[in-house]
Amino acid sequence: MATKPPTGDPVQDAPQIDEVRHAAAGLPAVAHTLRVAQQQMGVRRTAQTLLKVNQKDGFDCPGCAWPEGDKRHTAEFCENGAKAVAEEATLRRVTPDFFAAHPVADLAARSGYWLGQQGRITQPVYLPEGSDRYEAVTWERAFEIVAEELTALASPDEALFYTSGRTSNEAAFLLQLLAREFGTNNLPDCSNMCHESSGSALTETIGIGKGSVSLEDLHGADLIIVAGQNPGTNHPRMLSALEQAKSAGAKIISVNPLPEAGLERFKNPQTARGMLKGAALTDLFLQIRIGGDQALFRLLNKMIIETDGAVDTGFVTEHTHGYEALAAAARDADWDETLTATGLDRDTIEAALAMILASERTIVCWAMGLTQHKHSVPTIREVVNLLLLRGNIGRPGAGVCPVRGHSNVQGDRTMGIFERPAPAFLDALDREFGITSPRHHGYDVVRSIQALRDGDAKVFFAMGGNFVGATPDTAVTEAAMRRARLTVHVSTKLNRSHAVTGTRALILPTLGRTDKDVQAGGKQFVTVEDSMGMVHSSRGNLTPASPHLLSEPAIVARLARAVLGPASTTPWEEFEKDYGTIRDRIARVVPGFEDFNTRVARPGGFTLPHAPRDERRFPTTTGKANFTAAPVEYPALPEGRLLLQTLRSHDQYNTTIYGLDDRYRGIRGGRRIVMVNPEDAHTLGLADGSYTDLVSEWKDGVERRAPGFRVVHYPTARGCAAAYYPETNVLVPLDATADTSNTPASKSVVVRFETNGAPRP
Repeated sequence: MATKPPTGDPVQDAPQIDEVRHAAAGLPAVAHTLRVAQQQMGVRRTAQTLLKVNQKDGFDCPGCAWPEGDKRHTAEFCENGAKAVAEEATLRRVTPDFFAAHPVADLAARSGYWLGQQGRITQPVYLPEGSDRYEAVTWERAFEIVAEELTALASPDEALFYTSGRTSNEAAFLLQLLAREFGTNNLPDCSNMCHESSGSALTETIGIGKGSVSLEDLHGADLIIVAGQNPGTNHPRMLSALEQAKSAGAKIISVNPLPEAGLERFKNPQTARGMLKGAALTDLFLQIRIGGDQALFRLLNKMIIETDGAVDTGFVTEHTHGYEALAAAARDADWDETLTATGLDRDTIEAALAMILASERTIVCWAMGLTQHKHSVPTIREVVNLLLLRGNIGRPGAGVCPVRGHSNVQGDRTMGIFERPAPAFLDALDREFGITSPRHHGYDVVRSIQALRDGDAKVFFAMGGNFVGATPDTAVTEAAMRRARLTVHVSTKLNRSHAVTGTRALILPTLGRTDKDVQAGGKQFVTVEDSMGMVHSSRGNLTPASPHLLSEPAIVARLARAVLGPASTTPWEEFEKDYGTIRDRIARVVPGFEDFNTRVARPGGFTLPHAPRDERRFPTTTGKANFTAAPVEYPALPEGRLLLQTLRSHDQYNTTIYGLDDRYRGIRGGRRIVMVNPEDAHTLGLADGSYTDLVSEWKDGVERRAPGFRVVHYPTARGCAAAYYPETNVLVPLDATADTSNTPASKSVVVRFETNGAPRP
């Protein structure tokens, strides 16, 4: 057992290459999980903690938002979920003595992995103007500092209130209330960087920006299409659901530029048979060229329309709008253009069509591989077109399934964390609290960075997350953050954002999901909403890492009183004492949360209403589900270049680096690698094991370079490459975003390869 953090920062640019794996989970996952957990928590604490993860009387995993079924396994967690829990429940501590020994410049020179491994932050710390290191500060003084800066602003819109997806419903509701009572809708959140494209497309087409399926629907589907998603690394518990669907007769199509071990074979560690043999999941693998998904789905829709009896005409006539426009656009879909855009062959596409036509109940699941392109919103609209043509929304076992990342990213949006709130939400908020919320739109993530860069924003407050590490155009973002008068981060552990500060900076340490939360009103719990609209409670069971920690709701409530003063009639003190009083207010403001406290007290919680799923009612501008017919787009690939997608390693969750191995892809001890198809590598003169710089090419002509990446010959789609973020965020310009959603276009980056400043031939 080793509960001490590493003293040195390990080298990350000299990885070792092993054999690519073709199965996920199994005994290696169990062994690795236990080893990491014991290193961070020790044996007793490991058992005490992991047995409560995702249980009805336990705490919600701080990792992904995949839902739990009504019946729970004793070990209701995956490998990466256990790593997330271990890092939060770690015995390692970051005290004021640590900050005294490590100036900010030293922290800035460290890797994200090293920073995260140091442990839980135990006290609030403050970086005064002109100082080179953080120092301990009282909570009272910390809130005074924030209030000083906020009340000195020329306009409330010079403040930014960012929210991470791990924030609870209660804390998120209070934060947006504080922001709006203060006078701004500047509420950027991590949705802006990931599933904003999904929300934009779904709101327009079906009237609600959330998925329409339940876990039971997934188990009962005939066909599941998994596009632009890697469940084995990013949502491992999804593999159990796919396994159950397969055992009931479902077929699975994978659409991805990379073969992924989890979608090839899943060795379920919860069963003896699964551990030994596992289950083959994918029936058809479409190894698509990056960004070709819209073209693929448009051609499939053309062939559905042209096949006698394939369109569900009753559903289309009664429940949809715009069919004729789609049919006209689909007629123009061209085989040759589609094969160029997708890199697929005709037989494979026709095989996919046959499986779609044979299915009465189809679900399409997707993640960042579809949402982070310039044309992401039209791509997801085209996915919806496919489902609407076959009547596969509002039918059991069918529908749209955007798979969210952070455990409450969907709940935060439901609670009002949105820079473009609906007028009805603001009206309800104003009635409940007697305030006048601003009606003009605020800044999303990209516009927040631009506002900091341009001097239009001066105070940055983050409820969790690693804003600097997660955002694009690293040099621009860091320079923008350093222009702020004050940066504040509510955090459990260190990350890159704490080393990129404004003139003054604060780190406010908070309770985590695993921690007991006892307030003046007794022991408290919080709630979260999973990726499928289920709301349930989360109760930590560990003694907090320090007596100096405050909960997120307490931090927001105390900050609100410091900033708004006695003029605010909002009962902030009552909210801190008893979170049930927050839920009572949510119940009167947010539709679907009526009688919130009673319903969430039931084991497993409750499901939010979803009109398209529940009633085949579509609250769109037309009152029906909308077909769309945008022109087909896909990224152009100049000669001698490749299309790069950014992705996670297996030892990573978003920007949190758990380790330096990517076990399924056969990469050990390093992160600065670029995966290139061997044939492309041969053409470009990129020897396996050689080192190269990645240089992105955009219309602005600015050189953005990520130096020193080891070339790994890997079976990617031809013309495509892949590398990990956040190391490659530097390659994505701030204004390279998806149309409509403004999400960074991190999945289709044109790159050239250079060694010692010289381009490859």
